[in-house]
Order: sequence, then C-alpha cells, then structure tokens
Amino acid sequence: MNKLIISTCLLIAACRPAQPLALPARSAHAITGSTFYQQVIPVSREERETLAVQELLSGNLPAFLRKLVPIHTDWRDTTGQAHTAVYYVTPDYLAIGSNDNFARIPLTPMAAQRIADSLHCFLPTRKMVDDIYRHCDVQLEPVPLLAYRDSALSFWHHHLIIEGQRQGRKGLIGGIKKDVVISGKVARDPRPHRVAIYGWHQLTGKAIQPLYTGHVDWYVDYSHGIRLVYRKIRVDGHWMDYRDVLANPLLQGLLCDEAFCDFYRYE
Repeated sequence: MNKLIISTCLLIAACRPAQPLALPARSAHAITGSTFYQQVIPVSREERETLAVQELLSGNLPAFLRKLVPIHTDWRDTTGQAHTAVYYVTPDYLAIGSNDNFARIPLTPMAAQRIADSLHCFLPTRKMVDDIYRHCDVQLEPVPLLAYRDSALSFWHHHLIIEGQRQGRKGLIGGIKKDVVISGKVARDPRPHRVAIYGWHQLTGKAIQPLYTGHVDWYVDYSHGIRLVYRKIRVDGHWMDYRDVLANPLLQGLLCDEAFCDFYRYE
C-alpha cells in the first residue's frame, strides 16, 4: 500500500465518529411503525413512552437512522483564533420500525435522555439545530396541526403528512419538527421541570419556534422531535467530549450561541 493510500485511509478514519450507534440488530420479528401506533393510540402517555424506549433500545429503528451524518462548523474565539469542528447526527428524528414501515415518535426529554445516554449521544443546542438545518438535503415546509396535539393519533397523522411531503427523498431532513434541545434557559427557569424546544424551520430558514421553556417536561406533542448527536466531536483535528467543548469558553461557540452553555442533559 503506497503512502497516498495510507494517508487517505487515515484521513477518512479521522473524519468518522469513534463508533456507530451502540444498538443491537433489528429483530426480524420486530413490530413495524404502523403496528407500534396501533398499540399505543389507546394507552396512556406513560405506557406509550415505556414501550417506545423498549423498542428503540432493542434496536427496532430503521437502518437509515443508524448512519450518522457529519455536520461541519467553525468559530472564531474572543482572541481571534479560528476553530473548526465536525459532529455527527442522526439523519432524521427518532423513529420505530423498518426502512419500509417506520414512524417518527415524539418523546419527553427524560425518555430522550435515557436513549441518548445508552447510545453515547446527547441532544442538540439551538445553534446546532440551525446548523443542521442548513446542511439538510431535504427541507420541508412545517405543517401545524390544531387539535389533539398531544395524542398518539396526532403523532401518527403528522408522520404520515411528513411522508407525503417527503415523497421518498432521502438524506438529512429538516423543517419537519421542533427539536427537544439542551439550553441554559432550562437551568435558569424559575419553574421546575422544564423542557426546551426550538426549530421547525420554514423554507426561508426562519424557525417558527423560538427557544422556549414554557412546557413542563412531561408534556410532549406531535411537533416535537428527537435528533441524537454523537457525544464525541472532532475539534481542530482532535476528538473531544461535547461537555468539554461546551465548558470551554474558547470553544463553546462551535456548538452554542446562548449566554450560558452549561446545561448538558436532562435528569
């Protein structure tokens, strides 16, 4: 093997996440997305979330969600030094089922955090949601629903609307959900048990949902989506944990555009 091939292999390896999503293979007997919603439409929110977490952590998610997508970003710190970073995200929001029959599933931040922790991931910040949207291959117009917003039937209905818009297009997708995000506003909200949401970008690039902590953390509706980010980030050519990036005042601007970037996870 010549030096050029060796150098190319090393470069490709350096640009990959350290490991893929740590999930078992999807069982041949796993339920589909449509079957999942048939089961959870009549049950309570708590039962729905329990089943969703069980299905996802057992590996029942479409194969395309396991292939993380790189997002490139840069930042010039307060000393004038330029920095670059690459982080890796799921190409769509968490969904249950197969490639041919899947369904996106909104979750509370507690359920989302449990899944993220199990898969060596974290939830994005507001800045990351904007950066991800700009990288999207498929950008769709948001479709608001007005009735029964927190019902599983509306979750399923909204998923079908998105699939009608998508028309089989593949790749990193955005504009279809508000992201559950980590935000310094959660830690500083005087009301306990908050969830932060942001996004739902219009085709103009403007987000419908500003950064918002008005909902209690057990509330979840059809418009919420969970996008995972692999916790190891390539910063200036070196792997770093996302917490260390957010805690570093010279690097946090790569991932966060808030005054306070010290909220890392939901409990």
